[in-house]
Amino acid sequence: MRVENSFIPVRGVGETTERRLWADDITHWDDFHPSAVGHKTGERVESFIDKARPRLDAGDAAFFDRAFPSGERWRLYENFRESACFFDIETTGLDHDRNKVTTVSFHRDGETTTLVRGDDLTAENVRAEFDAADLLVTFNGKRFDVPFLESSFGLDVGTPHLDLMYTCKKLGLSGGLKPIEGEIGIERDRPDISGRDAVRLWKEHERGEDGSLETLISYNREDAVNLRALADEATERLDRRKFVDG
Repeated sequence: MRVENSFIPVRGVGETTERRLWADDITHWDDFHPSAVGHKTGERVESFIDKARPRLDAGDAAFFDRAFPSGERWRLYENFRESACFFDIETTGLDHDRNKVTTVSFHRDGETTTLVRGDDLTAENVRAEFDAADLLVTFNGKRFDVPFLESSFGLDVGTPHLDLMYTCKKLGLSGGLKPIEGEIGIERDRPDISGRDAVRLWKEHERGEDGSLETLISYNREDAVNLRALADEATERLDRRKFVDG
């Protein structure tokens, strides 16, 4: 589903009204006519469409992030998928006030970049990755990854953010990233490694054990890359459930 198929950002248009519009073959902004919903609501829909078209042409994801209800922001994904940054962090623990970020992997445009503590993991480099993206995609990033980075590097992350943990919950998929990947058929090169192993691998690296950092980086990069496959599958399933099947 694309944002142009959506009317739910408009005051007075809820899920029931939107589904009725779709059922009446009004499935795109171009199909809309005010008489389909009544005068006042029709004027609001037309006003929204008039404002939204140039914002979409300009690639203004933030406009739609503000406009859509939080539970429906997954609809931004298809429009902004190619300019999205899929990212994941590894840390020495769960407390962002006491623990440290060890690696951060960013996947965008088919390329993956990993920043490593003590090397190139700096506030400037993290900010540059975010600034280059129109949409951030994570799993549990709103509660963990973003607050951790903000606290650790003094950042204020304002880029629109799709957290797939909540997207998956809309599909009845709960639990951690790896169990959900397995449930929908996403395979891993190293399924035996966990987040707890990532902490251990960093400690081994600090002790100078060969191969530990390389294994940690590989694990972190796979997390980021797999987010693309998960986002594709989850939004496609929601699309079929909401828009195609009704």
